[in-house]
Amino acid sequence: MKLQPDRIQTLAVTGYGEGWIAVNGEKFTHSIVLSSLGDKRQWHCKDPAALGESNFAEFCEMDIEMIIYGSGDKLCFPRPEWLRGLYAKGIGVECMDTQAACRTYNILAAEGRKVAAALLVQPSQTGDGS
Repeated sequence: MKLQPDRIQTLAVTGYGEGWIAVNGEKFTHSIVLSSLGDKRQWHCKDPAALGESNFAEFCEMDIEMIIYGSGDKLCFPRPEWLRGLYAKGIGVECMDTQAACRTYNILAAEGRKVAAALLVQPSQTGDGS
């Protein structure tokens, strides 16, 4: 699916599909972290079952008010103890499947909010990444 945000002045998810996400037109086949402040980097996780506290601790250093966690094809909540550091810093966490997280991130970023998205991209079932 292609997404066309209304003149977002920051990083935006411009499309997604099975096994990929596009950010400002650049296609990625790995999990990614992006923020409305311009941060974009690979997130080293392919499966929600492989997540741990360290995967969420890295967001404590970001100047954000909220992290949108896209858990892949299905909604999968992180363990509450993994999020303690974020809550202690006043950073909110919203969990949803990755497609919903892409749309939610775009809306919040377009509003000028200090938001980041941690988007889990699971390998394509067909193996071709399209």
